[in-house]
Amino acid sequence: MLWFGMTAAPAPQFLTRTVRPTHRNARGPAFLGDLSLAHARAHELCGPARRTLALMVARALDGPVFWIAPAWGTDRLYPPAMRRWIDPGRVVFFDPKRPEDILWAMEETLRTGLVPLVVADLPSPPGMTPVRRLHLAAETGAKASAPPLALVLTPGTGGAPGIESRWALAPMHGAENRTAWRLDRRRARTLPPAAWMVTVEGAHLTATPTTSEPHTTS
Repeated sequence: MLWFGMTAAPAPQFLTRTVRPTHRNARGPAFLGDLSLAHARAHELCGPARRTLALMVARALDGPVFWIAPAWGTDRLYPPAMRRWIDPGRVVFFDPKRPEDILWAMEETLRTGLVPLVVADLPSPPGMTPVRRLHLAAETGAKASAPPLALVLTPGTGGAPGIESRWALAPMHGAENRTAWRLDRRRARTLPPAAWMVTVEGAHLTATPTTSEPHTTS
């Protein structure tokens, strides 16, 4: 799902640093059923509905979300549509003008340990070295405060090397206004590939395991 429209102004979110015991690769809250992501690590989200998946993850977390996307990009989150998942006021948008500044901004934000969720909407998958730097930055942030979570959004089927896990979300909407997606866990360090059909009724999301092959819907 893509939303086009205005870019929201940065929300006035301020945090105070609270040092607390943390653990590397701590599991975060379940974002869909019993599915969760290891914090203090970088994960890749791909597929045509990758931004929707990022908002599903944000929905399960508290605190601000830093969303970093290139200033020259044409795809923008549309705040009124975001309300289906989270309060748009939680999201602080960064729009770097240079490609190299996108991952730099993500790395520096993770390192502070003050932002629970940092999202980078990239035009192409990053290389191994940048991904390693993101992991290290998130681990550094975890030492200072709560373990942050890094989401790297990439087009197509993704392919960033060295990421903790790779997930793909594609729309499977049907007749009678049925709203559904297929979620694929394509890579994870400690778990096998798997797939789910995700349906929504009101504000409730349900994930049902599936073995069917994905297909494209209009």
